[in-house]
Amino acid sequence: MYDLKTEIEKAQVIWQTETDNFCNIFFKSAQLLSVNDQAKLNAYIDPAVERFKQLPEETTQGDVVHDINQENFKHALQTFVRTYAFLTQIMPFTDVELEKLYTYGRFLLKKLPRKNQSDRFQLGDEVSLEYYRLQKVAEQNILMEQRSEYGLEGGNEAGIRMTKEERAALSEIITVINKRFGTEFTTADKLLFDQIEEDMVADEQLAAQAKSNTIDNFKFGFKEAALDKFIGRMDQNQDIFARMMDDQDFNGVVMEYLLKKVYNRLNG
Repeated sequence: MYDLKTEIEKAQVIWQTETDNFCNIFFKSAQLLSVNDQAKLNAYIDPAVERFKQLPEETTQGDVVHDINQENFKHALQTFVRTYAFLTQIMPFTDVELEKLYTYGRFLLKKLPRKNQSDRFQLGDEVSLEYYRLQKVAEQNILMEQRSEYGLEGGNEAGIRMTKEERAALSEIITVINKRFGTEFTTADKLLFDQIEEDMVADEQLAAQAKSNTIDNFKFGFKEAALDKFIGRMDQNQDIFARMMDDQDFNGVVMEYLLKKVYNRLNG
């Protein structure tokens, strides 16, 4: 959090005096806020928007390399806001300055200009490829020859053959949370859970803990590691990450599912 705060401050877009003045008004009791107060809140954000516009749009312009540009600043601020919001759900923070930056940053992000309407939906090449959705649009028999009919075994998202039991397990967590919470996540959304699971199975420290502890003891180190993995991938599925952050019951179901999966795999 402090590294991100330092990165944000480098751009000198957000000024401490404006942040302090904004928060002094914002944290009034709702009954005390007036129309004039709303105008003042915007007045403390608008200068930061103008300073943001003065930053270079690209990392390089001509022969000049810019470490601080609009894209880097916005990304750092978005990451700070999302991470802080998530962490405050599970642990207390006593640093008032972090809370102020979070509050000011949330509203500033809403007012920062976008190059076009689709900017917020653009994904990096790696994420675009990794999270390409596969959807079944039709089902029919395929005749390989006029005189014969052959059955084809289906594959999973990576093209690997799977049994019916394995295919059922693939969507297990999605089925559970959709029934429990009335959500409409699809099998494609399970990619995030799959990747978190693989990240944790590959963690040598977790592997050692799983082999030397009961599952009840293992869960303590597991929860902290799982949190790190979700934060590291939070940009890859905003719907699930937001639900993990805002709904503790949802968080508990997902964590319990991953705990059993990871523990069983690490113990062979």
